[in-house]
Amino acid sequence: MEKIKVLENYMPPAAAPLIGRWIDYFKCEFKISRNRNTKFGDYRPPHAGKGHRISVNFDLNPYAFLVTTVHEFAHLHTWNEHKHKAKPHGIEWKQNFKKMMQPFFDQQVFPPDIRQAITNYLNNPAASSCSDLNLYRSLRQYDAPKESMLTVEKLPANSVFKLKDGRVFRKGEQLRKRFKCVEVSSKRVYLFSPVAEVEVLEG
Repeated sequence: MEKIKVLENYMPPAAAPLIGRWIDYFKCEFKISRNRNTKFGDYRPPHAGKGHRISVNFDLNPYAFLVTTVHEFAHLHTWNEHKHKAKPHGIEWKQNFKKMMQPFFDQQVFPPDIRQAITNYLNNPAASSCSDLNLYRSLRQYDAPKESMLTVEKLPANSVFKLKDGRVFRKGEQLRKRFKCVEVSSKRVYLFSPVAEVEVLEG
């Protein structure tokens, strides 16, 4: 099928047939999206005549693309079962994520370190955030090297950095999990994930 051939370009090829079946089974609009610094993927429930919609960033490495895809399908499955009654990353979502990840464990799609990071994430009830940092740090080890790119958490305080869209920011203090950064031109404050990739500027 055409969609499976497309999916094979973005995730481990062995995983593509099952993801293709999920797209059909759940009648889901699946979009491979441009890079978004604030998120790896997104799920939208049925609304205003549209069905389930999932988007995943095109530039993730194959393992990160697959984990993000399963993550978003677990949201879809949880919404089908509970609608708005379940918390976004609560126990119902986590159970579905674990169940939907199992076929890829059975196929041994993931290298041992990523598999262990996923297992740790699923076994930790406190890790309710969609961007479990230990998991995504493990996934990032498989990214192709990018010159002059660093994650926000690795920048010294007050560093100036640029996004792919050209906007320039100065790194500020950490608020819980995210970093408070000020856009240089507008002075507006934005919160950045520690693992957001940015280009470092001098001064």
